[in-house]
Amino acid sequence: MAIPDYERMMLPFLKFAGDGKEHSIREATDHISKVFNLTDDERKALLPSGQQPIVDNRVGWARTYMKKAGLLISTKRSYFKITDVGLDVLRKTPSEINVKYLEQFPLFIEFKNFKRQEKEDKGPEPERYSQQTPQEAFEYGYQKIRQDLAQELLNTVKSCSPEFFEKLVLDLITKMGYGGFRSDASEIRGKVGDEGIDGIINEDKLGLDVIYIQAKRWDGTVGRPEIQKFVGALAGQGAKKGIFITTGKFSGDARGYVPRNDVKIVLIDGEELSNFMIDHNVGTSTDRTYEIKKMDSDYFVEE
Repeated sequence: MAIPDYERMMLPFLKFAGDGKEHSIREATDHISKVFNLTDDERKALLPSGQQPIVDNRVGWARTYMKKAGLLISTKRSYFKITDVGLDVLRKTPSEINVKYLEQFPLFIEFKNFKRQEKEDKGPEPERYSQQTPQEAFEYGYQKIRQDLAQELLNTVKSCSPEFFEKLVLDLITKMGYGGFRSDASEIRGKVGDEGIDGIINEDKLGLDVIYIQAKRWDGTVGRPEIQKFVGALAGQGAKKGIFITTGKFSGDARGYVPRNDVKIVLIDGEELSNFMIDHNVGTSTDRTYEIKKMDSDYFVEE
């Protein structure tokens, strides 16, 4: 079964709290996961940021909205308890609890009016986000911006000259911690140019080992024969490590090829290249930064 949205979690959440006892958000999450028969993989599925399980996020927002309506109250950090209003709701045995249902409560209307004013100030909310929690909408929005940027970067890289592409590759590898300082690696050394090797770069700042590089601006798919040629070129140079970078893609056979000798190679295709550029600020700059905060419940605990 697919992970339910936060609105579908509200009723089982409130029923769980219906015993009137203090519970932790972890207990509620475990209970709701069992109610919806979620698999281990579904419970482990993460938001795009990779920082929090989707289930935990949605359970948290289900609690937040019911708190805003006065059905639940926080007792301490990550703990909650049902209120008299919440118990009254359960006595009415609703078939479901969702945002529309919560609109009968003045506290929720006050909260919603505040959110609506924020929305009017910032522009309309896309319809496709209607069933997502605010955090999910934010993270999926971020991922869409990143994907668009990655595609724009890749298209631009493909239009660059071979010489500029080699410079870009050097800048990226240096930013990733290889090659020593940029001033020490002002060019791809060696310029072997034959046998399928485009350059050599230090693996570390001391130059204790080197990495051989092949960098190709290709639009098509790189197959296994090209990788085998590169491995053969490495063996001819007595090299043990190599990086094959392309603006295209690698075939499944190319990805699955494992050299029989002790040569280690890393394959970086166009999509990975553009994402590495974003991660290491090569050809990109920060437009704006958002800092998301949450309330520190411990601060409000009176001694």
